[in-house]
Amino acid sequence: MAESVPVRCPACRREHAYAVPTYPCSCGAPVTPVLDPAARPESVTHSTWDEGWVTIPCGACGRADQWPRPELGCPCGTVLRVPLTETDGAEGGADPGLGLGDPDSPAAPDDRNGAEDGNGSPPSSPSPSAQPPPAPPQRRRLPAALSLPLPLPRAEPAPRAPFQPVTIRTARDAVTAAALYLRWLGYRDIRRADQRPPSGIGLAARGLLAQVDPTVRPASLRDVECLWLTAMTESAGCVYFSLAGYEKDARACADSLGVPLFVLDLTGTPQAANSLADELVATGA
Repeated sequence: MAESVPVRCPACRREHAYAVPTYPCSCGAPVTPVLDPAARPESVTHSTWDEGWVTIPCGACGRADQWPRPELGCPCGTVLRVPLTETDGAEGGADPGLGLGDPDSPAAPDDRNGAEDGNGSPPSSPSPSAQPPPAPPQRRRLPAALSLPLPLPRAEPAPRAPFQPVTIRTARDAVTAAALYLRWLGYRDIRRADQRPPSGIGLAARGLLAQVDPTVRPASLRDVECLWLTAMTESAGCVYFSLAGYEKDARACADSLGVPLFVLDLTGTPQAANSLADELVATGA
């Protein structure tokens, strides 16, 4: 059970029992933010997307991932940002997944032989003419026929811990729930999409575009088509999350274009709305 700590609202002076959230790491271990009992909570009057996330290292595997920053809503209308003792688990700028600074990495310099060679003189650098020219980067091509759905990136299914939902009370909670679910499926580098969709909020990951519609209006045929067309231009797959479900023609369009559909319930657990979503849940990213 999550630990509860007292948090006092600076506006109305009301004290709340705040339960520390626990997030699931990809290794299966729980990740819990470390709260700072000596610091006072801050009132949030204006927040941005970047300010709503915090990097927390996993105590089991050491992996540093971004998770929603702990916040608490007071009945007086004030949103409180709960202070943490550590806000960045990747100090030094090295990504633990890239192996930067690893002495066993082939790209790491050897300090013992980097200063002098066996004769005591500085090592000679290879001639520029002896090195082959770098190969030009290959541009990814779009599919020849736009009528064919672009398949989502697939990998071997791996065992996953149970999904830990986030209760949806606001539109931001819906976006957070969708982002956590995509991370649970195995997608990485989840961020705000570069192109803003006609409705809702866009998320992007490696090889994937996602649209989150937190309104009370069912997603329309046009909403699904616009998401699919945007994903096709970026040579990526796509997935749709809606809080109010989908119109009948939107479901038929998603099935023909290969777009997984999910419905967000108020508990924050996405429910598959078509067979493509069921397949994505079964296989993962």
